[in-house]
Formats: sequence, structure tokens, C-alpha cells
Amino acid sequence: MLNRHARKLFTRLFTPLAALLLRWHVSPDAVTAVGTIGVSASALVLYPLGELFWGTIAITLFVFSDVVDGIMARLAGRSGRSGNWGSFLDSTLDRVQDGAVFAGIAFWFFAGGANFATGVLAVVCLALGYLVSYARAKAESLGYEANVGIAERAERLVATLVVTGLCGLGLPIPVLTWTFVLLAAASAITVVQRVAAVRAQAITGHAA
Repeated sequence: MLNRHARKLFTRLFTPLAALLLRWHVSPDAVTAVGTIGVSASALVLYPLGELFWGTIAITLFVFSDVVDGIMARLAGRSGRSGNWGSFLDSTLDRVQDGAVFAGIAFWFFAGGANFATGVLAVVCLALGYLVSYARAKAESLGYEANVGIAERAERLVATLVVTGLCGLGLPIPVLTWTFVLLAAASAITVVQRVAAVRAQAITGHAA
């Protein structure tokens, strides 16, 4: 999937930066927090102002912190409870970032963008994206595996940012509207796939 292949490429690109930050005694948690603040501020300030292109550029720059903090954690040899804490913080703040991105888009289309349907679809995509993440987290907390589906977070976020940014350069808004329709459908299918996977494991009595 995009998530796996992209991370391999970005790991090679950002490993020198991650190593430098560790030498400067910057913690992975600090990078995670700064990235979340940057993404949230960019989305909630620039998108509602109609700056779809520059908002996307700013968000994209801060999104890379999600790669850098993971590389830093591995280089620092985080494991056990310390590693679990980092994973928990990263996953939790990912939800904050997702909420900010879709809320910023929705604010614009409910107000200045004057496109109610696209705003509603942004909210629907946000809700379904949260459900996709919750289904996996709940399954894993019960000892099942639910890492399946056609709409992982990386794919949803990339599609949203790319099309939103292009709309800021003049791409017709209906393209973004239909992108949200497809993302919502893919997210709904992913939820069904994860529910089905957990159901199958519950019936057989063991994880997939």
C-alpha cells in the first residue's frame, strides 16, 4: 500500500534529520507535538480563509513530522512502556490532525466557499475516518487483528490534501466533492471489512 512504500522512501530521506535532532536532545514526543500544532494551526487558520493551496503546503510540511518522530524513536531504541507511550501519543495526535484538516475544509465550504454539500461530505469523511481507526483500535484491545481495508489513513490524507491543494490552484470544486464521496464510500467499506475480519476471528477463536 501507499503507506508502506512511502514510509520506506521517507525513512531514507529523513533519517539524517532525525539523527541530528536526537543529537540536539530533541525528543520524538516534542516533534510529534510540534507537528500536530503546525498541522492544526495551518488547517484551522488557512483553510477557513480560503487559502486551500497554501494551507495544504503548510500542512504537508508539518505532516512529515509523523515520519521523523517514528525514525527518532527507532534510532533512540525506544521499546517497552516507553515505546508504547510514544505509539499511543502519535496515534492520538493523528486523530487531532485529521479533525483539524477536515474541520478547516468544512468551515470554508460552510462559509466562504458557499458549497454546503462539500462541507457536509468533509464532516462525513471525518466521522467515517474516526470509525475506521476506532474499529482497529478496539479490535486490537480485545486481542484481534483488524489491519485490513482499502482506505488507510495515509491514502485518505494524501487524497484529501492533493485535491484540496489543486482546488486552491483552480481545479473545479466538484472534483473535491466527488473525491469526498469516494473517500466516504471507501471508509465505509473499510469499516465493514474490519468488522467482518474480527467476526471471523471471533467465530474461529483465534486471530487472523
